[in-house]
Amino acid sequence: MRACFLFTLMVVANTVMNDPALGQTLPVPQAITDPKQIVSKINAQVEQNQQSLSIEKLYMTRSVGDTSWSPDGKTIAFIANISGRNNLWLVAAEGGWPTQLTISDQRQTQPAWSPNGKWIAYISDHDGDEMWDIFLVSPKTGQVTNLTHTREIAEDNPAWSPDGRYLAYTVRPKASSVVEIDVYDTVLRETRHLTGGTPVDQLNDHPVWSRDGNWIAYTQEQAKGTDSNIFVAEVATGKSTLVTPHDGEQVYNIDDFSPDGKKLLITSNAANGYDNVGLLEITSRKTTWLTQDKWRISGGNYSPDGKHLVWTANVDGNRDIYLHDLVSGKTSSLPLPKGVNTMGGDHSAFSADGSRLLCYHNGANAPNDVWVYPMTGGKPRQITNSLVAGMHAEDMVEPFLVHYPSKDGRWTISAWVYVTYNMVRNRQNAAIVYVHGGPSSQTTNSFNRFIQHIVNQGYMVIAPNYRGSTGYSKEFKQANLFDMGGGDLQDVIGAADFLKQTGYVDPQKIVLMGASYGGYMTMMGVTKAPEVWAAAVPIVPFVNWFTEIEHEDPVLRQTDLATMGDPEKSKDLYHDRSPIFFVDQIKAPLLLLAGGNDPRCPKEEAQQVVDAVKKRGGVVDLKIYENEGHGFARVENQMDAYKRVSDFLKAHVPPANCGCSLTE
Repeated sequence: MRACFLFTLMVVANTVMNDPALGQTLPVPQAITDPKQIVSKINAQVEQNQQSLSIEKLYMTRSVGDTSWSPDGKTIAFIANISGRNNLWLVAAEGGWPTQLTISDQRQTQPAWSPNGKWIAYISDHDGDEMWDIFLVSPKTGQVTNLTHTREIAEDNPAWSPDGRYLAYTVRPKASSVVEIDVYDTVLRETRHLTGGTPVDQLNDHPVWSRDGNWIAYTQEQAKGTDSNIFVAEVATGKSTLVTPHDGEQVYNIDDFSPDGKKLLITSNAANGYDNVGLLEITSRKTTWLTQDKWRISGGNYSPDGKHLVWTANVDGNRDIYLHDLVSGKTSSLPLPKGVNTMGGDHSAFSADGSRLLCYHNGANAPNDVWVYPMTGGKPRQITNSLVAGMHAEDMVEPFLVHYPSKDGRWTISAWVYVTYNMVRNRQNAAIVYVHGGPSSQTTNSFNRFIQHIVNQGYMVIAPNYRGSTGYSKEFKQANLFDMGGGDLQDVIGAADFLKQTGYVDPQKIVLMGASYGGYMTMMGVTKAPEVWAAAVPIVPFVNWFTEIEHEDPVLRQTDLATMGDPEKSKDLYHDRSPIFFVDQIKAPLLLLAGGNDPRCPKEEAQQVVDAVKKRGGVVDLKIYENEGHGFARVENQMDAYKRVSDFLKAHVPPANCGCSLTE
């Protein structure tokens, strides 16, 4: 679902310093609105290269995750599943052969290199249960120490103090919804609480150190997700001061401290209802907005000398990195390929000397990889290579950005449409509506292994950003509050309508598929609009709001209560939006996938569906991966899961002129 100054203790109204010249400056992307303009491209080689996009090959492409600079800037620590598990690796900052640093059957993430170079902190859980422990590993010897060793408490977001003595991190007991921040002293081996007494419907996140190590700024977010604040805490006393007082619901998130400790780089929707980047003066509480675009702008970091800032701009699912010169006021985008470009690093994307910027590139035909950009100019350098031999980027389909009106006329819905090469416009083709989770998330122009495989096999795919998705306005993100499975489901059905109007798709051969909240939406679709769908694949879904709230992770429970209302007072809504009570309406065959240790959508949710459908003589199958959580981290499980999905679709909704053969 991260220099010393004085605080003015009296409450000061947050003043927005608007520059009249500021406004929407990013170009509006061109989107297709007429379904007939969707065209299949010709590729004479695609049939010969069909096996190059098999499940086995696609899921052997590397998954590259979080990164961290070494203090001397010579090495990059990164998470990758090169061994089949998400473990910690090291690679030279100039590129080269990577070295595996940790070897574990459990997934690892969030590496943070200590400023003195002695340790890399990271987190790891057990079989996907999200009860994270913080570990330290020596980059020289590979020696690993479990720092927290608490099976019933989750610790994550490790952040080193500038001198490397202290480690701040967030803490949450398994049975609690409260997230606090602790500070560990590596010399005295003592832990102190930086925050305490946080209300059950609030959580503290993303601790950020000031350069002198005396202060930690953090975000405190309300469970509903519509309001948050930034606090600054004095490390010595633990005293926290609110620096973003405001009226109404507005979101404020901390990004970074200025090197002199006087300002905070923040991301907030307070300026115009869209996420934008600003500089908050701590003593005056005044915000100077650096952007006022009507897209999602996210703050990054100050350069070590304080002369530059970086942020990213998400423009309808494409994301670029921008470098801002505080002296000249000029802003320029980094020369990276189109797709989803984001900043790397744990506490900063900048190397310690400020000479380079660590980032990622991800695109429809390119898995996530680590890149380094020289601040002196020149071309960015790709450091990792996630594609494996035999994979051809030109065989992968790049999607069309499309817009269509919501059925109630309130919104323009954005979606990505993938069309198989050489597809004939004859209304005989099969298609998939692919629904993202969250719901506070967004389908972007990024690499999706399963979509590339299934499009290569002859299926058209549309991935809609229904109301409630991020990346757009505050109003759009909040449009499904207390209406989960209502208007957003109609937006998903609208995606199926768009496919039909292209002239490529057989209306009787449309599949609904999604994971997490997307799995919930899939179940809502087959129960509330059963005539639309020929088959469905709910992955790690929930299906019963009453049992979900009873058994899910306590943090998510607070979120669901805040966005759906009290289950007693809103009993009718809970019942109407729980697909388990409408299983008798299902016509489509189902394949469900679940994780045995999923704390978000427990496996019992999927089991309820199987029991109910079988009782009525319906077609349903379920595979539970007992050593996984909310999604599948182990490569062999990923391959097995999506091979099952591919075979299930070909058996029940075969593509036109299917030349595929099933393993009996």
